[in-house]
Amino acid sequence: MSPSKASKLRPLHEQVADSLGHYLGQLNGSSPCDLYQMVMDQVEAPLLNAVMEHTGGNQSRASEILGINRGTLRKKLKAHGIAAP
Repeated sequence: MSPSKASKLRPLHEQVADSLGHYLGQLNGSSPCDLYQMVMDQVEAPLLNAVMEHTGGNQSRASEILGINRGTLRKKLKAHGIAAP
């Protein structure tokens, strides 16, 4: 990674905070509903996809990386329509 690109990287929590601030700012005074669940739904599927790709589809290794048991991982993969190898 080039030094200029590395200097542009920001921690994930900062990126999430910026995105949520932008989202809430666009509501023009309206109150969001079920914000927690909406954020979890938006974040969980890409997280699972990235970890499954990183592990080459190895669910045991993915569950260790995620800190959840393998059965929970399988349930979440199914809920998000992510094909298990």
